[in-house]
Formats: sequence, C-alpha cells, structure tokens
Amino acid sequence: MPRPTHAAHNYLAAGYFRRGLPGEALGVVRRLAASTGRVDVFSLSMALKLSAALALPGVVAREVHARVVRSVVESDEILSAALVDAYVKSGLLGYARRVHGTMPVQSVVCSTALLVGCMNEGMYRDAEAIFEGMEEKDVVAYNAMVEGYSKSEEIVEGSLEVYKAMQRAGFRPTVSTFVSVLGACSLLSSPELGEQVHCQAIKSSLFSDIKMGSALVDMYAKCGRVEDGRRVFDHMAERNVVTWTSMIDGYGKNGLSEEALQVFGKMRKRADVKPNHATFLSVLSACAHAGLLSQGQEVFRSMESEYSLLPRMEHYACMVDLLGRFGSVRQAYDFVRGIPARPSSDVWAALLGAATLHGDVEVADAAAREVFELSRAGRPGAYMAFSNTLAAAGKWDGVRDVREMMKRRGVMKDAASSWIGSDNLPLVD
Repeated sequence: MPRPTHAAHNYLAAGYFRRGLPGEALGVVRRLAASTGRVDVFSLSMALKLSAALALPGVVAREVHARVVRSVVESDEILSAALVDAYVKSGLLGYARRVHGTMPVQSVVCSTALLVGCMNEGMYRDAEAIFEGMEEKDVVAYNAMVEGYSKSEEIVEGSLEVYKAMQRAGFRPTVSTFVSVLGACSLLSSPELGEQVHCQAIKSSLFSDIKMGSALVDMYAKCGRVEDGRRVFDHMAERNVVTWTSMIDGYGKNGLSEEALQVFGKMRKRADVKPNHATFLSVLSACAHAGLLSQGQEVFRSMESEYSLLPRMEHYACMVDLLGRFGSVRQAYDFVRGIPARPSSDVWAALLGAATLHGDVEVADAAAREVFELSRAGRPGAYMAFSNTLAAAGKWDGVRDVREMMKRRGVMKDAASSWIGSDNLPLVD
C-alpha cells in the first residue's frame, strides 16, 4: 500500500480541524514531520492555526520557526504572518519582532498582527511606529488601532482620531470599528459622542447587526442613559446573551435593580437564549447593590440547579457582598467556609469589607489574615480596612501591628484618582 502523500495528510488534518478536533489535526501534522522529515508551508501554517485553538501557540511557533531557520522549509508571507500571530498570542513579542524584521517585504497582515500584540502589551508607541511605517494600510489595520486605543483611559482619544483618519482615507467603518469606538465613548463617559456614532451606524447597512446593537446598549448604559439603551434593546430584531447581559448590567449599574431583575426574568422565559456566567454576575451585582437578599439567593441557587453553571469566585464574592450589606456577617463567614474550592482574595476581601462595615473584629481578623496571605503586597485597601476596624474597637496594638506589616511588605496607601472628561469633538471632519 503506497504511503500517504503530503496532500493526503493535509486533507486529513483539515478535516479534523473542521470537525472541531484540533488536537487530532495537530497530531497528523506532527506525524507527517516525524515520518518524512519534510513538511510544506501549508502544513506548518495549519499547525500554527491549530496551536491557537489548543492554547499552545508559543510551543508550536518555536517548532515551526526552528524549521524555517534551519531552511527545512522556505518561509513565505502567509507562514511569516502565522508565525508572528502565534508569537503574539503567546506573549512572545521579541520573537514576533524577529520574524517581522526578517521579512523582505513586511505585509499588512504581518504588521497588523504585530501591532495588535504591542497594543495588548501596552506598548503603544511601538504600535504607532509599526502603523505609521506600513506602506499600505487596510481596514483591519485601522480597526486594530481603533480597538487598541479604546481599551485604555490614558490613550482612548486616539481611538477617535484613528476612527476619523480611516474615514478620511476612504475606508468605511465596519461592525468591529463601530463596536470599538462605542467602547471608547463609554470609557470617556460621553453619550454625545456615542450618539454621533449611533447616527452614523443608522446610515450604514450595519445597524441591524447584533454586535452593533449590543454595543449601543452597553454604551448608553455605561454613560448613564439607560433608557436610551432600553430603546435600542427593544427595537433589536435579534438579541443574544451579550445583549441581554448588557441590558441587565446597565440597569444594575444605574441603581435600577428591580428593572434588572425584570429583564432577567424575561430572559429566563425565552428558549433561544440562556444566561451565562457574566449574566449571573450582573444580576447578583444588581441584587447586592439594592440589598435584595432573597432574590439574590434564589438567583445564585438557580445557576447550578437550572443551568448547570458552577459558580466562579466572582459569584461567591458577590454573594458575600450581598450578605454583608444585609448585615449577615456571620452568615457570610459560614458561606465562605462552605465554598468547595479555596476562596480567592476577592472573596475574603468582600468578607473583610462586610466585617469592617459592621464592626465585627473577629470575622475581620479571619478575613484579613487570608487576604494578606493570598495577596501579600497587593490590596492596600484591605490593610487600611482592617486597621480601621481595629481602631474603631480600640485595639491600638493591633493597629500598630498592621501598620508595621505594611511597612515591611512595602504596601502603600491607595493614591486618589480622578476622571478626566473629553472635549466633545465631532467624529467626522
């Protein structure tokens, strides 16, 4: 029986990948390399794509890169771009830069992958230099810059500037563009800018996209215009779990907990969508902010009983906060001790906050010890909260001990911070 050809191996690997079996697909490529000593560019590019699905981009990228360096296979634009992307996804920007720098002609795909990596690592100047050095820019490159800027308060206005620049260059905004710019408007707390984007979206053929609607709901809610978000929500022809969660979260964050629960109730009655972990966190947060203990407990129980969702640490922390706001500090302590896994520092910090609020020194002491062990140099607020609890109880020796511990560990008090608004500049020149 003749040995399978390269094409047959590639066809088999692609078939596995299409069936959602990336591990088996990668195994085919590796067996090909082991049995023949040779793999082609297509096989290696596929291996890199598969590695991302398996959360192994760095490992496989180094294997592929070694073959290129040893001239076992000649690299091309597609393989180089896949290598850069794999290195970026694994946080190995130095290797990504090396591949990018050895390309005779640095393609827009490869350069975009590298600038995304720089943005993700907070290397904004490097990303800007790559972007400015691109001889030809496409809408994907512009979108990468718009999205990168939209995630940080320090540089968020850059998102709006690139958004305007891409339109001046003749590129039409895509759904991804609009979603990122709406995120920037949320970060700037500027519903006026958000309205401009909303109007532009209406004029485009993209307005009915579900991602667009979800982003608009989220933007209006985060800017305090929750009823405008509700109008968008009500007029959407289709909604997914992100849309429902954004609406619930918006009501909760704006102090409208009953409305959040009403929307959640409607969601639970629908057969086409089910709440996920993020949805439950939004509902529990709404209950906590309003002190709705019985509703919060029912929602928490339903996670596992109705939807087979195991609570995560953030859900446990939210329940501790809810019990604490209700004044049930001891019940919260028992709840924490009953968590199946070891509680995180967030959970213990929530318990410490509750104990501090109600002056329960014993529970505060137990919670503080756990927080200090799990987060030795972090959470300066936890040290101060415990110190204040001890001071309120007149335990000055304990206060002194906490302050000395802070000095030994180099823990500093939280510095005050402020929000800086943005000028309401038009988004279209």
